[in-house]
Amino acid sequence: MTQQRGDSRRRAAEEEETRAWAELVETARRSVADGLVVGTSGNVSVRIGETVLVTPSGVPYDRLTPDDVTGVDLAGRQVLGSLVPTSELPMHLAVYRTTGARAVVHTHAVHATAVSTLVDELPPIHYMAAALGGPVRVAGYATYGTGRLAENMLRALEGRTGCLLQNHGAITYGTTLAQAYDRTAQLEWMCRVWLTASSLPGLSPHLLTPEQLAEAAEHLTGYGQRSTGV
Repeated sequence: MTQQRGDSRRRAAEEEETRAWAELVETARRSVADGLVVGTSGNVSVRIGETVLVTPSGVPYDRLTPDDVTGVDLAGRQVLGSLVPTSELPMHLAVYRTTGARAVVHTHAVHATAVSTLVDELPPIHYMAAALGGPVRVAGYATYGTGRLAENMLRALEGRTGCLLQNHGAITYGTTLAQAYDRTAQLEWMCRVWLTASSLPGLSPHLLTPEQLAEAAEHLTGYGQRSTGV
């Protein structure tokens, strides 16, 4: 009986990993289709228990198969697959170690990257900044794949669920992969809006005040469909 329960738990864990990997690959491919990354320049991860499934380094997403599942533990030791994990693994693991994140999305989206070269914080151009915890900060530049970049990112993420990475791109996290991806898309859109509004000669966009963002944050807590209990 004990062995049967053990076998059942193992099968359930394997099935969960299979579903999570399929969703991860689908999300990675979507990031290319949506123009958020070029080639394999971004990376996606999802946490299953103490294992982090992550896109491998340098492999085009359309070539990934169910057999290419790549996973590490929270210390970065590879526990699944033989492909080398993304070079940005330190950033992903830093998020999982310090937050309740279950998924992380990192992209090199054009508008987010452009804004990261111009300012230290994305000006509050739209109330959806409240959905990320407030005005989006820009993490100081550091070489990709390094612990220093991960440290800079964590400082920029304090109290936030997303940030820009100077001369690099953007990173967001969430309790689900869908939420993390939606936050990435929203951040890219806000960057595009600010760049567009700021490009008109002689005009400066109106920005939201901290009070307006706080009010928006309060409204956003009740946004969406509510469960009826049925």
